[in-house]
Amino acid sequence: MTGTIRKVNAQKILDSRGNATIEVRVYTKDVVASACAPSGASVGRFEVRAFPEGGVDASIEMVNKISSKLKGLNVEEQNVVDSVIHEFDGTKQFEKLGGNAAIATSIAVAKAAALEKNVRLCEHIADGRLRLPFPLSNIIGGGVHTKGDSIDFQEFLVVPLGAKKFRDAAVANVMVHKEVARILTSQRPHYVFGRNDEGAWAAPLTIKEALEVLSNAAQKVEGELGIEVKIGVDAAASELWIENEKVYVYRKEKCKKSTSQQLDYVLSLIEEYDIFYFEDPFGEEDFEAFAKLNKNVSGRCLVTGDDLTVTNKERLKTALERGSVSSIIVKPNQVGTLTDVKETVTLALSNNVVPVASHRSGETCDSALAHIAVGLKCPIIKIGIMGSERMAKINELIRLEDEMGLRMAKPPFSDS
Repeated sequence: MTGTIRKVNAQKILDSRGNATIEVRVYTKDVVASACAPSGASVGRFEVRAFPEGGVDASIEMVNKISSKLKGLNVEEQNVVDSVIHEFDGTKQFEKLGGNAAIATSIAVAKAAALEKNVRLCEHIADGRLRLPFPLSNIIGGGVHTKGDSIDFQEFLVVPLGAKKFRDAAVANVMVHKEVARILTSQRPHYVFGRNDEGAWAAPLTIKEALEVLSNAAQKVEGELGIEVKIGVDAAASELWIENEKVYVYRKEKCKKSTSQQLDYVLSLIEEYDIFYFEDPFGEEDFEAFAKLNKNVSGRCLVTGDDLTVTNKERLKTALERGSVSSIIVKPNQVGTLTDVKETVTLALSNNVVPVASHRSGETCDSALAHIAVGLKCPIIKIGIMGSERMAKINELIRLEDEMGLRMAKPPFSDS
């Protein structure tokens, strides 16, 4: 029968950090489709478990076992397939199969269905009109993604909301990345700069120094291209939070902040640097602090949950009840199956919360994330601008723009 799964298998591959991850292949009579899972370094406590005890090898063994359960199912029945994946694992955190194996299997099935229908993956998973997301790119890096004397906050980003075409948006981000390098080398001519796990510049800066450099670079590119470029921050504050002391510890800045001081500090940064996007400004359980910030900056800054919500529908419901976020990160391997991802994104969109499709620090050259962003109506995709594993998604979106004539999504807080 057309579209019937004949077998599923997996192999160990390497991600962009050189760490082991998993690739899953799904076979039908007529097609073979594969999907690769990325891995994160900054991992939320409420994410599904990437791999079971025993690591990638144990996941591969489990994929071989689940193959018999999936055999005979139709690749176009994604809900059925994903339900079997959940039932096979039998745990909330995918402790048996591993979340990376689960999501790779789920996406490989969707890719096979798209091949069977001779359509693109984004078309197969779409429900309604397709639009291209704005790229949100990490330009200056710190935190756990950057080794050495790194900045306390994890990411300093830009998003060219004024771009009318995705290609122009991608070029704008590249130009900001290059301009930041020029500014840094002019300020510190004897310092050798490197790039971190996501291709962002690793520089011995304070938080405010990083924001100054990024703001200046963004303004210069704005002037050259005539495209509005907004800046963003990912504090990854769970990495700073010390539970037994109830404080945020800034190692490089040599200070500690209570939750109320953290709130005041983040608000001051948003005001001073006109920050459009602020991700994980507080710890992964502090819905209340998120809500206070969200209320203060409503309509002008996206307060974004990552560790707080981990692409999980139930945690998003809690955030919605408390008014904690105006945006959420969508990392497919945080939750385990494409059906889970779609349910979370649908809930977000129905409550005017902006879903941001996101890469991980340990990436692969699989371009599925680009299609997920387009197909599930995520108006922003968080993806680096340097490295082939990041460019795989950027270039796929350029192809979709050129081949399908897609237009850009509506920018957040825009009436246009």
